[in-house]
Amino acid sequence: MASIRFNLNGKPQTADVVPDMPLLWYLRDTLGMTGTKFGCGMALCGACTVHVDGNAVRSCITTVASLNGKSVTTIEGLSADGLHPVQQAWIEADVPQCGYCQSGQIMQAAALLAKRAQPTDADIDEVMRGNICRCGTYQDIRHAIHRAAEIQRGGAK
Repeated sequence: MASIRFNLNGKPQTADVVPDMPLLWYLRDTLGMTGTKFGCGMALCGACTVHVDGNAVRSCITTVASLNGKSVTTIEGLSADGLHPVQQAWIEADVPQCGYCQSGQIMQAAALLAKRAQPTDADIDEVMRGNICRCGTYQDIRHAIHRAAEIQRGGAK
């Protein structure tokens, strides 16, 4: 067991776990935070995407030990009121169908917009290609990302 210290959604966190425990299982099984989803367990689908120091990472292959001194944001911590520009745009565009992949999609999109305020379709396709949606809502996702960029710039509905 190791004692790993990091910030989780803006609050100090100490994890007393086996160091190679995947962050996904720490979040879901230890803390009961079920917003981050298990999809494939091999970092291929993106359902488990969270931010580590502002970068989108797959929590299924990110060990808790690798987080020492870092900052982690999950879907639960993306916005205090649930209305981050990406979340607002997702609601406006009615993106989810089954919804399973959506927290990972939203976290990936938020990381993209934090780095590129006005992404092109090509930018969006490149960054989002590792996030799989079984329902095939890719066009809606792209539209929502453009809308979220507009919201971030202060654009009205």
